[in-house]
Amino acid sequence: MYKILVVDDEEHIREVIKEYAEFEGHEVSEACDGMQAVEMAKSSDYDIIIMDVMMPKLDGYSACKEIRKIKNTPVLMLSARGEEYDKLFGFELGVDDYVVKPFSPKEVMARINAIVKRNSAGAAEAAAETVKYEGLEINFTSRDVFIDGEKANLTPKEYDLLFFLVRNKNIALTRNRLLEEVWGYDFFGDNRTIDTHIKMLRNNLGPYRKFIVTLRGMGYKFEV
Repeated sequence: MYKILVVDDEEHIREVIKEYAEFEGHEVSEACDGMQAVEMAKSSDYDIIIMDVMMPKLDGYSACKEIRKIKNTPVLMLSARGEEYDKLFGFELGVDDYVVKPFSPKEVMARINAIVKRNSAGAAEAAAETVKYEGLEINFTSRDVFIDGEKANLTPKEYDLLFFLVRNKNIALTRNRLLEEVWGYDFFGDNRTIDTHIKMLRNNLGPYRKFIVTLRGMGYKFEV
């Protein structure tokens, strides 16, 4: 059973998601705006937050940004806008996935299951090792990354992407493989999402961006 927070100013949307989620045995809480969502996230722990973008008082992006300051709860964003810019902006804030309205409730539930399972698996990893490549230090269990002794500030998706690259070091990985493994399902979008996240990750790795090698026309690999 998952504990789900559904945030949308449209009661009908909340009710549809709640009906399908409760049918699968999950516990659902509701918020009608971003301000309420932030307060609820502060006082309770959720397995996932489903957040609309356009809401009164505080929009979904701003609410997600505030929640990210205190917790790493996975966020599935809902929006009537499907432009690539909006999706990439959400991913930069640490959003785990993005669904465009109108949506299929079954698809939303499939994405919820994929996100929560992936997040739980990452948290339960038995490997407690720390790896170090020159001044780049990575602790898989604590999800900490240090650059020359300074802790890096990565988005949740950047952590996932880096950890997968490092665990498969020196192996050529196609963009499709990265989308399937890091996002956890067949991604409904294009490969530019990977390129954008790689660019942001490289920027955060500073001089150790050199370890992420571009394979022209194919994908990337972490080469050491």
